Amino acid sequence: MSTAAAGFAARVRPNPARLARRHGWTVGVYVLLLVLLLYWQTIPANWGSFDVQSLAIDALPLAFAAMAQSVVIISGGIDLSVGSLISLINVLSAKYMIDMSFRNALLFGLLLLVGSAAAGAFTGTLIVLSRVPDIVVTLAMLFVWAGLALEILQIPGGGAPQSYLQLGTGHWWSPWIPSGLMILLLAFAIFWLPLRWARPGLALYSVGSNRNAAYLSGVGVARTRIFAYALGGLFAGLAGLALSATSGIGDPNAGQYYTLNSVAAAVLGGVALVGGVGGLIGPIAAAFVVTLVKTILILKGVDQNWAQVIQGTLIIVVVMIGGLAIRQRART
Repeated sequence: MSTAAAGFAARVRPNPARLARRHGWTVGVYVLLLVLLLYWQTIPANWGSFDVQSLAIDALPLAFAAMAQSVVIISGGIDLSVGSLISLINVLSAKYMIDMSFRNALLFGLLLLVGSAAAGAFTGTLIVLSRVPDIVVTLAMLFVWAGLALEILQIPGGGAPQSYLQLGTGHWWSPWIPSGLMILLLAFAIFWLPLRWARPGLALYSVGSNRNAAYLSGVGVARTRIFAYALGGLFAGLAGLALSATSGIGDPNAGQYYTLNSVAAAVLGGVALVGGVGGLIGPIAAAFVVTLVKTILILKGVDQNWAQVIQGTLIIVVVMIGGLAIRQRART
């Protein structure tokens, strides 16, 4: 074999250590999810497809929120306005979809997605132009979107066509395949996979890792940061529409749950808060882990308030273990 051929073979040959280093945390999150699922099956007396549907319904909005937060964190930012933007899309869809046909509801949903992406881009533009830290600007936008949501719908209400609700609460082909889960995977495949290894996706990681180096490499740092918030806004819009489809109503305060939990799911899914590390497949699993831990604790009779305390403690422990693993890896 020639030297060139041997070198090429060495480059393409799978490296177990490298694969474990790059994807070990994501695999661990899915192993944790599998363990929790196996344990969860032993708790209800008649565990079945209904329980699977319930889990998908509960986790779907959080999974989209985690994807929204992850995109922004990967680019080196953070978005505290995610929850309020979810509430805004939720109340808009619930207020105006209630008397629409299924076709018109879908078209209106697409319009809301364009609006949520524009809202995210607006937030990103404010951050870039003002040069104020992301956490300050997004905290301000949290109140802006929350105020608009309360202006549109002061109390929970509204609704959506039954066919639209089936997108979040129904199933495809089999009762064991929730439609919400399939829509989540389709959104991941449509909006993230084409970008992950393309120039825009690589720019996100480059800017998140080192903005100065990215700039010197010819990456449009400002444009990429705005794009990250626009993409995050798109996923937040999907979360708001999913919330309408799974709950059947609009609630101006519903998004409060998703702001910090989206950060928790992103970090638990392997996205480093320093930026430039992680993906979206891990946070999706982490959203189900977070939801399932709370579900199991409630089924075991633990008070809901204590369930949240235990849930938060477990997340802290797992994140600390991940941080120690990263530091140890950096030393070696």
